[in-house]
Amino acid sequence: MSDKKSVIYKILPIIISLFVLTIYFFTLAPSVIQIDSGELAAVQATLGIAHPTGYPLFTLVGYLFVKIPLPVSTIYKANLLAAIWCGLGILFFIKSVTLLLANINSKKVEKKLKTKSFQIIEPEESNNLLIKIAAITGSLFLAFSNTYWMQSTSVEVYSLQIFLFMLIIFSSLRAYFSKSNSLFDWTLLGIFTALGFTNHMTTLLSLPFTAILFFRKEGLTKKSLLKIAVTFISSLPVLILLYAYLPLRASTNPEINWGNPFNAENFLRHITGKQYQVWLFSSFDAAKKQFGYFFNNLPSEFTVPGLLLALTGLGYIFKVNKRIAGLITVSFVVALLYSINYDIVDIDSYFLFNFILTGILISMGVFFILKELKLRFKLNERVLVIFSFIGFIPLITNYSSIDQSDRYIFEDYTKNILSSVEKNSIIFSYQWDYFISASYYYQFVENFRKDVVVVDKELLRRSWYYNQLKRNYPTVIKNIENEVDRFLSALEPFESGGKFDPNLLEVNYRNVMTRLVSQNADRDFYVGLELFANEIQRGEFSLPDGYQLVPHLFLFKAVKSDEYIPAPEPDFSIRLPKNKNRYTNFIEDTIGRMLSYRILYELNWNKRDKAIAYYNKLRKTLPEFIIPEQISKMIKIAEG
Repeated sequence: MSDKKSVIYKILPIIISLFVLTIYFFTLAPSVIQIDSGELAAVQATLGIAHPTGYPLFTLVGYLFVKIPLPVSTIYKANLLAAIWCGLGILFFIKSVTLLLANINSKKVEKKLKTKSFQIIEPEESNNLLIKIAAITGSLFLAFSNTYWMQSTSVEVYSLQIFLFMLIIFSSLRAYFSKSNSLFDWTLLGIFTALGFTNHMTTLLSLPFTAILFFRKEGLTKKSLLKIAVTFISSLPVLILLYAYLPLRASTNPEINWGNPFNAENFLRHITGKQYQVWLFSSFDAAKKQFGYFFNNLPSEFTVPGLLLALTGLGYIFKVNKRIAGLITVSFVVALLYSINYDIVDIDSYFLFNFILTGILISMGVFFILKELKLRFKLNERVLVIFSFIGFIPLITNYSSIDQSDRYIFEDYTKNILSSVEKNSIIFSYQWDYFISASYYYQFVENFRKDVVVVDKELLRRSWYYNQLKRNYPTVIKNIENEVDRFLSALEPFESGGKFDPNLLEVNYRNVMTRLVSQNADRDFYVGLELFANEIQRGEFSLPDGYQLVPHLFLFKAVKSDEYIPAPEPDFSIRLPKNKNRYTNFIEDTIGRMLSYRILYELNWNKRDKAIAYYNKLRKTLPEFIIPEQISKMIKIAEG
């Protein structure tokens, strides 16, 4: 191979990963988006402690990155880092596939496999270009598949996990195909795996892949077991040092201190994700549902051509190298069987390891087709480069649904809520995915309306949350100290796994919620629509005697008055995105319903001009929202 070609082949993976990263820039979210985005960005920016399992590596690396003096907001930098991780993941994906294809297509390796002697093979000149095309095409299908691409658009632990998955796969393949039985190669793999576990527990999904490669090369001997022991001992400091961040940081009582893992009990509860274990291996029906979701969703992930290429690749790999075929198949099945037993709505990210393996199979399929085209039709290799353009199919089909570049709705919704209430108000809600998580970022990072006390109704069920509230809003908790003590006393056996009285626990929990209103009468109190529509209607949350709820822009205000209660003028601004999902739909529906309630309230008080102003704002802001017919008729009458 000429020096010029050699250089081109070496930098090609970098060029492709930079191209992918460029596309990611165009679809990057400029602000906070749904679910944990706001919380995770705030944790990185303030060196806080995130929800279980804590993600110390994600937090520390993110903290260093957002401190880089770039002329953009902190949230944009956090989102940008996610795109960089995913772009780097594609770089190592190409390297992994190139290494794999180069070795399984070498007669030299096939002979050496029988004698358990290995070496990394440079592909023959005749196959070199085909391997590069196959690796690049598979990387494009993976890079622009729905779930992988989505991780690049905003701050999330899964973007870093993608990069770590790729490092684990590449280093394990490199150790497997290495000429020597170097302990260093396996130790390096162990360190990457340890880093994976300090980021996310889905690192478990990669263990079958690495274990199969290790034991196939090293066998089950005293020497191989000694290598495992040395690797484990070498990797253990990585786990200890990074997870030590959690209790050390918790001891300083940061603003965001989820789980408060300052002692052994809290620490173990946090890193094992105990509060989420109720959704793991919950039932056969749940697993069946997730299994069906995975396969029904595959066409939208990789498109039909991508799946056909993956099936072709599976058949090809079984034909040329049953060892590698077994490796991919077993790893895929084990990862899938584990992931489908997690009964959550946003399960897609747990399938990322399966999607990576699917990308490898696509590359295998592309290589087989290219090789056949070359042999049967004597096509010039340069002509075959055109085949790689098939990798742009998911880019074209998925772009509009993935694009987050105009996603400001969560920022606007959160800021409007915080701006609409009086100083030192209390907002009681459990809109974590839409408002509360985002409020963490705007209050604790941008210091936007930090005086407002945002209380998560569901987190009030956890003992650590009272410590966080006491740290950030001491007077609010001091006013209900007795009620909190009684609740925490009833909660202690539940959290420690002992016998507890569920009725006593529920009574004390409800008492905390009610007294939160009455004992903080010097503060204005607001509740979210979801509390009004669910808990209050079912009697699970009761306002103190004499209080009633009045619609107040996007919230309900708890008032102890029979007089007319004014609300902010409907001059808010909400930037709606082009492509919508269930999260943006929830916000639009909440705004529409709350404005509708306010219109009725104004009409009941004969405030016709106010009612018409709210009505016109609703029509202009949410033209697709279906306003109740009763309201439309009343407005027509009011307009004369």
